[in-house]
Amino acid sequence: MREQLANIRQEALKAIRSANAAAALDQVRVQYLGKKGELTAVLKQMGKLPAEERPVIGQMANEVREALTNAIAEQSKALAETALNLKLAAETVDVTIPGQRTALGHKHPLSIVIDEITDIFTGMGFQVAEGPEIELAEYNFTKLNTEEGHPGREWTDTFYISAGGDDPKNDAVLLRSQTSPMQVRVMEQQKPPIRIIAPGRVFRKDEADATHSPMFHQIEGLVVDKGITMADLKGTLNEVIRALYGPDSKTRFRPHHFPFTEPSCEVDVQCVECGGKGCSVCKGEGWIEILGAGMVHPKVLEGCGIDTEVYSGWAFGMGVERLAMRRFGIKDLRLIFENDVRFLEQF
Repeated sequence: MREQLANIRQEALKAIRSANAAAALDQVRVQYLGKKGELTAVLKQMGKLPAEERPVIGQMANEVREALTNAIAEQSKALAETALNLKLAAETVDVTIPGQRTALGHKHPLSIVIDEITDIFTGMGFQVAEGPEIELAEYNFTKLNTEEGHPGREWTDTFYISAGGDDPKNDAVLLRSQTSPMQVRVMEQQKPPIRIIAPGRVFRKDEADATHSPMFHQIEGLVVDKGITMADLKGTLNEVIRALYGPDSKTRFRPHHFPFTEPSCEVDVQCVECGGKGCSVCKGEGWIEILGAGMVHPKVLEGCGIDTEVYSGWAFGMGVERLAMRRFGIKDLRLIFENDVRFLEQF
């Protein structure tokens, strides 16, 4: 049995030193020190030995167990150190190698223009109002003095979600075609004085081309207070245009018609490319239309419970894409929405 123990010790130590992974080392441990291991099998035969030999063989068996246990612990430690060194070597960062530049995002050209206009108006005491893009026809048309039969209410011009019905409580639901419904929503919830702008997306059934899109952005403005006149409208818009295009900008107010304003006008800015002489940018006209505006129609104010004998107001609506195209010299509206990184990185 002494020779058997010596052989077990020799073979086990050799196997332990040869184990090159934690799993292989554990397999060696089970083979020799497990419940069914070779050393355990020898110890189970101790009862067959003469009484005088048992202490000697028992001591020798314990020495073998201790030697194997220590060898396994040392080999386990060595394998762990080796694995750690390999991991550290694989994860080593050479600080002398030039780093990789991280690409940073930035504002979309539309966001730049919206933020610029918002800053101008908030600096003048306006608040920003936001509303639903899925709107009721009552707010998008009826309460804005746009009655049935108006071309803008046709199915060919507006994205309807549901048609409503004969019951007036079942109003038609649509994607808003303008941010003007915010005029009504604010006036219904807030008493004058009111000074707000309402930026947001709007939707119309336009074919996508260089100057049109079925989805675009508008900024609506509204002022309601005592003694508000057309002069206040012109003065405010002139200051905004000077802030956008420079102190030497020239504007032109032309009579127009909108159902929800009376009187109404369209506002042009003199072409900065040709100084009003006419060029390809302004299509030979010398002026570029940028927005529509006017005094809020009395029917719209009265429909919101505002006394027109005491209060008056003005409103405007401008297309953000048109301003962005002029601001950045963009020739095709579709570029703004195609999400081509090569285009967007220019801004």
